[in-house]
Amino acid sequence: MKSFNSVTWIVTTALAASLAAGCDQKTPAESAASDTRRMDQKIDQATADMKQQAGKIGEAVADSTITAKVKTAIVSEPGLHAAQINVDTAGGVVTLTGSVDTPQKVERATQVAQAVTGVKSVENRLDVKSSG
Repeated sequence: MKSFNSVTWIVTTALAASLAAGCDQKTPAESAASDTRRMDQKIDQATADMKQQAGKIGEAVADSTITAKVKTAIVSEPGLHAAQINVDTAGGVVTLTGSVDTPQKVERATQVAQAVTGVKSVENRLDVKSSG
């Protein structure tokens, strides 16, 4: 009788464990819903990534436009020689490099660049050529 009770207890325990393990399994509908949520999250992340990249592209186009406008303004300015002044733009910040003849031309190049629409600030790294 004692061994019968032991066997009954073992079988009952095994059956209870099997049922408990089965409770952790998802139904097909639950599994599909979970998969759909994961796909939605991935789509949302991909959309956010694409928007961020589009913003960077838009900024690069804007920077290129600003650079072109600043170069045009420098060419149009009497006394400034565009061949002597390099213009780069990043995030709306214009950087001027190169050499000019006088300190007044350094200042004038800054003023011309600052007057262009879209320029946030100007970093003037122009050098004055020595006359020697």
